[in-house]
Amino acid sequence: MNIRTTLFICLGALSFAQAQNNNIRVITTAVPFLSIAPDARSAGLGDQGVATSSDAFSNHWNPAKYAFIGNESGVAVSYTPYLSKLVNDIFLADLTYFRAINERSAWGVGLRYFSLGEIETGQTPSDFLNPLIVRPNEFVFDASYALKLSDKFSMAIQGSFLSSDLKLETSTNDSTAASTVAVGISGFYESYEVPYASFSGIWRAGFNISNIGPKLKYEEEGQSDFLPTNLKVGSGFDFIFDSYNKLSVSLEINKLLVPSPSEPILDGDGNVTAYRQPDDVGVLAGIFKSFNDAPDGFSEELKEFTWALGAEFMYDESFAIRAGYFNESELKGARKFITLGAGFKYNVIDVDLSYLISATKVVNPLENTLRFSLTFNFGEERY
Repeated sequence: MNIRTTLFICLGALSFAQAQNNNIRVITTAVPFLSIAPDARSAGLGDQGVATSSDAFSNHWNPAKYAFIGNESGVAVSYTPYLSKLVNDIFLADLTYFRAINERSAWGVGLRYFSLGEIETGQTPSDFLNPLIVRPNEFVFDASYALKLSDKFSMAIQGSFLSSDLKLETSTNDSTAASTVAVGISGFYESYEVPYASFSGIWRAGFNISNIGPKLKYEEEGQSDFLPTNLKVGSGFDFIFDSYNKLSVSLEINKLLVPSPSEPILDGDGNVTAYRQPDDVGVLAGIFKSFNDAPDGFSEELKEFTWALGAEFMYDESFAIRAGYFNESELKGARKFITLGAGFKYNVIDVDLSYLISATKVVNPLENTLRFSLTFNFGEERY
């Protein structure tokens, strides 16, 4: 089986559902690992972070949040086991560094690395008596700059370099990694603390359009694949009950800005067996086309939006418990899961954990997986 096809099946857990219903039109892209939440805090909130309070991992969710970061600088690491029920060498790792330039601006860089572990390869049965061992991987390096345009609103730009080493070496082709570049733009709003009758609160909102770039081509003669260009929009509110207790709630909506699988694939009798994405659509055209190209019209377009709801209770800015829910239409992947999480702060170190529970029959590759993140904050607090 083509290794890229294998990865798509693992990431989406969709092959069974697609075989059972030809009307299921799941949108697939290159480097699908970019859709995995890289840090435990956001994972504990239902895989969201575009409008939550700023933290070291803002580089992935909304770089504009760095303009509101609370420390002068920091470094964060995260580790996510993948398909841990089946193997022990597939994982996602993330390393991020941020630094505030002044009261109005900051920058950040991040490296996300996805390893598919060891794979035995061969072209004939005899090859597997002494197979070639390969260790395919993918990674993305991001750099972002955030600037406050006012005391309450900031924007950021981001540039990314992506590499995907998923092509197996054979006698007719080498295993050179495919690579491309991408850009993104984001915005973030955070209000002052507003007094209400029995509590005070802070309003937040954000957006992020990420991974805008040329298609990724794995093979010289093959079809190019769209990057997972994505639109995130969200809002949140902090209920501040007193100096010790705070409850934050947030909602996020996501949409892949990639054409829907709309071209039918027919069998010998003329029956539709599946759908595929058009291969003659450019990147920018695909972004606009993604809002009105679903075969079943507007009702199907709405199904291409996912949403997540999360809540975080914080005590004395040192201990947090989190919960979230993520929902995706059954027509577009059927990812539905509940997340739980916790966070601890000791001196300059933040420790975060999260756990995922699937809420659908489609098995999630991260189900029952414990995920970890560590953040080291340096310098004086800015806010």
